[in-house]
Amino acid sequence: NMMNKKMINGSTVNHWACINFSRSIQENTARVFCQELAQICQVSGMEFNREPVIPIYSAKPEQVEKALKHVYNAAMNKLKGKELELLLAILPDNNGSLYGDLKRICETDLGLISQCCLTKHVFRISKQYLANVALKINVKLGGRNTVLVDALSWRIPLVSDIPTIVFGADVTHPETGEDSSPSIAAVVASQDWPEVTKYAGLVCAQAHREELIQDLYKTWHDPQRGTVTGGMIRELLISFRNATGQKPLRIIFYRDGV
Repeated sequence: NMMNKKMINGSTVNHWACINFSRSIQENTARVFCQELAQICQVSGMEFNREPVIPIYSAKPEQVEKALKHVYNAAMNKLKGKELELLLAILPDNNGSLYGDLKRICETDLGLISQCCLTKHVFRISKQYLANVALKINVKLGGRNTVLVDALSWRIPLVSDIPTIVFGADVTHPETGEDSSPSIAAVVASQDWPEVTKYAGLVCAQAHREELIQDLYKTWHDPQRGTVTGGMIRELLISFRNATGQKPLRIIFYRDGV
């Protein structure tokens, strides 16, 4: 319940666009929904421009890739070098592969943060629903919704006394009977201290049903540089240093599934 509450650190959304894949949602209905969402984001502590970069664009779900690239290119042409920070997407309640296709295209082809909303929520606008969506958008754009009081007063054991990074790792395996699909390893790590509230994540495919994370830490020989170290741990440690300005002096590692 976000009534009379604000985010700890609200992010800023100056440039956003909206794409509507729902045949039953008229442009005016979508516009009212977006304006209500923008207002809730502002009330919750974000800076959120009330107007999209381009008019809301309606498209057919079967043309998702073409439509997303059209909206992205039209917005970028209008922005003249500035970044499109967020794409709001209105989806049919039963959308099959549309959600997965949209996320794949936005995250791997366009490098675009997206927030999907179902038709039923656009028709029946609820303040509670909008507040929940605002929390998701804020985190996706680098904001911070909550923080432990003990973190702010430097009272978390084994965390607050020295710069500390918290890791979490797990491997997901294909279902029984699936003999060829890779296993998927995921590692997350905190990117702020002393709050330990913001996390970065890395995902990699690896050998079928392999429980050890193969890309966690690796070394290889480079003809020019000699022995080179790398892997997911190193990437996240560097990311922590870039975000906080210091190297962690303690590592806490949570490992599920072993």
